[in-house]
Amino acid sequence: MSADQQLKSGKLPSRAATWSLWILGALLLAFVVAVPMEVTQQVVFSLVLFIVALILRRRGGRVSALVMMALSLAVSCRYIWWRLTQTMGMGSFVDLTLGLGLLGAELYAFLILVFGYFQVLWPLNRKPVPLPANQDDWPSVDVLIPTYNEPLSVVRTTVLAASVIDWPADKINIYLLDDGRRDEFRDFCEEVGIGYLTRTNNIGAKAGNINAALKRTDGEYVVIFDCDHVPTRSFLQVTMGWFLRDPLLAVVQMPHYFFSADPFERNLGTYGRVPNEGELFYGLLQDGNDQWNATFFCGSCAVIKRAPLLEVGGVATETVTEDAHTALKLHRAGYRSGYIAIPQAAGLATESLSAHVAQRVRWARGMAQIFRVDNPLLGRGLRLSQRLCYFNAMLHFFYGLPRIIYLTAPLAYLFFGAHVIHASALMILAYALPHVLQANVTNLRVQGKFRHPLWNEVYETTLAWYILRPTLMAVINPRLGKFNVTPKGGLVERGYFDAQIAKPYLLILLLNLCGIAAGVLRLLNPDSTGEIQTIWFNLAWTFYNVLMLGATIATASERRQVRRSPRVPLDIAATLYLPDGQALPCRTRNFSTGGMALMLEHSQPMEPGTPVQIGLTHHGVERRLPAIVRQDRDESGVSIQFDEMDVEQERWLVASTFARADIWISQWGQHGHDSFWRSLGEVTLASLNGFRRLGGYVSETLTQGFRPARSRNGESSS
Repeated sequence: MSADQQLKSGKLPSRAATWSLWILGALLLAFVVAVPMEVTQQVVFSLVLFIVALILRRRGGRVSALVMMALSLAVSCRYIWWRLTQTMGMGSFVDLTLGLGLLGAELYAFLILVFGYFQVLWPLNRKPVPLPANQDDWPSVDVLIPTYNEPLSVVRTTVLAASVIDWPADKINIYLLDDGRRDEFRDFCEEVGIGYLTRTNNIGAKAGNINAALKRTDGEYVVIFDCDHVPTRSFLQVTMGWFLRDPLLAVVQMPHYFFSADPFERNLGTYGRVPNEGELFYGLLQDGNDQWNATFFCGSCAVIKRAPLLEVGGVATETVTEDAHTALKLHRAGYRSGYIAIPQAAGLATESLSAHVAQRVRWARGMAQIFRVDNPLLGRGLRLSQRLCYFNAMLHFFYGLPRIIYLTAPLAYLFFGAHVIHASALMILAYALPHVLQANVTNLRVQGKFRHPLWNEVYETTLAWYILRPTLMAVINPRLGKFNVTPKGGLVERGYFDAQIAKPYLLILLLNLCGIAAGVLRLLNPDSTGEIQTIWFNLAWTFYNVLMLGATIATASERRQVRRSPRVPLDIAATLYLPDGQALPCRTRNFSTGGMALMLEHSQPMEPGTPVQIGLTHHGVERRLPAIVRQDRDESGVSIQFDEMDVEQERWLVASTFARADIWISQWGQHGHDSFWRSLGEVTLASLNGFRRLGGYVSETLTQGFRPARSRNGESSS
């Protein structure tokens, strides 16, 4: 078996061989890192490695990716060693203090780079395992759908999709866990024919809600869906086979796929073109974690074995990220986890940037709480590889302070002449530029279609200020903060600039613009001729920060979102029935909970408002659903709006649309590989658009400020 074949099969070398390779690699790396070089030698060395990386990037196979990671680590380790041993001058207290702050940020980024490479060394690429032919051997399952304050319109589709999951009827029970204790939800559950569970308090939030349900149910396995995550009919058949093969397997996680644009995608106009921030985690990192038996439970779209879950005390309630903490407890207890990178459920993304920020703040706070109260580096039950995967996941959410340091570091020199790096601009470029370029070209190869260059910096810059305080406070006092439900299913009635969210970045932008002005003044100062290169270096850094801040400000410009249910592409055969009895063969273009777009085989003019029926097929049987013609789009296209349906008709609609696994599989992870220059161009356009929107907001605000105040009856007041 070749090296690539061995890696593709997920088989690692023996433990002795593995440790021998690690030790040999570490010795070689130490030698390469510590060899002193002049500027010219350093440039030539880095250039040769970069050319090798560019050649390897075009080659397939896992070995090429591993070699690229090794080259990247060699260059980055040289940079960090150089920073630690040759650039920490003691010129002044200010230089030392600011220099240590920047060095700390760089060490953080270096650790994230190293641990990130480790996580994705050998993505397992686990495939579904077939179930026994005899359904009597299939286990019993409880499907739990927790809800608190979400509207019934959001929960309804999820419940109906769960009710058509392909599993023996006597081995599956579905429960809506209503912490809102609402009569309309109870009535709906009775109508649909599923269980309704509630409790007298909301202790423990979502985790407490699930734990209360565990005491009142008895299935061998528990499936958890957030109330806006619509499962497919094949969900259980894809996931359950692994449990029957591996008795120590406690949880199988599936990816979260969102069929609506999140605020970044909508406000930046990148939906469908650029991977969102979650695709790297579900597309690559979870698959990489699976090789190390460190896959996290993510709170939804997962199957958990009841006995191990009860053994560790149920879903964790000590932190607000109950999902990852529960997985950590299961791993400490000696159980295994699995990840299958096939979307078998789809949900709604957050509608506004403020809601998105609130959700990420909760995640960051929760991971910092786990770091504080149940640190994976300490305690028993975990292998070293698991500890590193968990530690990296928690360390990631501490990027707030490092990111802000990067946004302000060059200002120390431009404003005050402080040298945060005691080296010439030429030496800094000779060491820092190869470090950055080598890491970027390696990540282009490793992360591929799941993350495009530079966009991650836009995401992290937008969130940095808001996760900084919660993460630091959670480390100091892990009991601070509470679980907050992320609102879903809302609308953005009109576009607006969210100045409250953008406020900290407007301040940082102003500081950077002032820094550019200060840098220009330094260039014009005849006494600065000896530091021209340093001035230009810091100006270039500041211009880059302004570019990132412009794109960040663009994310705060909320665009309208007036569809309660986003349209989902779907191409299947259907039949449109007219009032006069005609049956028109057609194919669907897209659908939502409210309607559907159709392409007729033969054009047929229709008047808006005409009552029709749409015939949709499920399990080889067609059923007609009531609808109304909404718009005759073109010669052969027509848009229909679903008319009032009974529960069984709604169930049929969901079973033949949302619950089809092929829809989400065909759309998930379909982004192509990108280039650095293309991403740079797109981010630049987004940044310019952000400045344009900011200018419009400032102009409108000033205009309104000069208008005379109006009384309630509309007359001017003096």
